[in-house]
Amino acid sequence: MDFALFFTYLAACGAAAATGAMFQPGEWYKSLQKPRWTPKDWMFPVAWMVLYIAMSLAAMRVALLAGSDPRTGQALALWSVQIALNTLWTPVFFGLRRIGAGLVVIGMLWLAVAATMVAFWQIDAVAGYLFAPYLVWVTIAAALNRSVYWRNPARS
Repeated sequence: MDFALFFTYLAACGAAAATGAMFQPGEWYKSLQKPRWTPKDWMFPVAWMVLYIAMSLAAMRVALLAGSDPRTGQALALWSVQIALNTLWTPVFFGLRRIGAGLVVIGMLWLAVAATMVAFWQIDAVAGYLFAPYLVWVTIAAALNRSVYWRNPARS
């Protein structure tokens, strides 16, 4: 385990996490119509903490193989795209309150996470497995974003 490398990737996740602290759901989000299966509020920070650790471990594992596998550059570039989109979604959805634009961002995020998972999997199966829960969570978040969009047409 390369702790310096792990914490570097975790720091990148910290930027995404910071947007969650800056743009909290608040009363606006509470007032929206949401499906019954909406996760409880306490689940979001717990899930993201676990996912950010897993994402950082996965990226570290792939980065450690950079000298022996030429595919690592593209895989880590995809990791960069997904963390940028991850960072963008919260300010768009909660900050700007643009539900439809948030749906576009999370759709792109889903594609980036899926591509990163596949790229990681081809290089290191454990790294690919570490990304799988993230894809599941983003799938749930995208379905929730879509449901909120449909249920609140006047606020989109």
